[in-house]
Amino acid sequence: MKLVYFGAVIAAAGLLLGSCQHEVLPKVNASDICFERDVLPIFVSNCAMSGCHDAGTAAEDYILTNYATIMAEGIKPGRPENSKIWEEIEENEMPPNHPLTAEQKSIIKTWIAAGAPNGVNCTSNCDSSKFTYSEAVSPIITKNCVGCHQYPSASGSVDLSSYQGVRDIAKSGAFVHSVQGTIGYKKMPPSGAGLSECEINQIKKWVANGAQQN
Repeated sequence: MKLVYFGAVIAAAGLLLGSCQHEVLPKVNASDICFERDVLPIFVSNCAMSGCHDAGTAAEDYILTNYATIMAEGIKPGRPENSKIWEEIEENEMPPNHPLTAEQKSIIKTWIAAGAPNGVNCTSNCDSSKFTYSEAVSPIITKNCVGCHQYPSASGSVDLSSYQGVRDIAKSGAFVHSVQGTIGYKKMPPSGAGLSECEINQIKKWVANGAQQN
């Protein structure tokens, strides 16, 4: 009888420990992370949209649009486990409509653990001679736009989570005008550093080439 009881206790303990396990994240080298290039776009695309953590809404008093505002609340340099923002990301409580990818989570956690440095104007691997959808445009959109522009909560009812959605907005002319900040169009991304000149040129070349799914 005692053996049966002991076995039940061990099994229950195993279940309890299993329920506390967190997602295994891919390894990212801290030296390869640049705040402006790698971290800020995650916050801007997934958190700093209207109705959430932009300057106008500041949900729960959090504004996540630039280095100063991100550091002002919820980040403890060197201690992700004590950083409220990381805790909510790790538990998939933020963003509320869609969890970040494992890679995005790893970038943020590694950046905080490394002291949350404000790296700007970091070396870019952008090559404007490459402008196919698969190699250039889709990665730019995934990194900078999809957080806001995917159903069921697509900002402005613009869904950029599929090629068809990107193609439609590209052929309307609004895609290029928005990323380059043409007067009369809302600049995209709306906050943060924005796309680099190289990234904008990649998009312009892709659109001029017929916005193909190449």
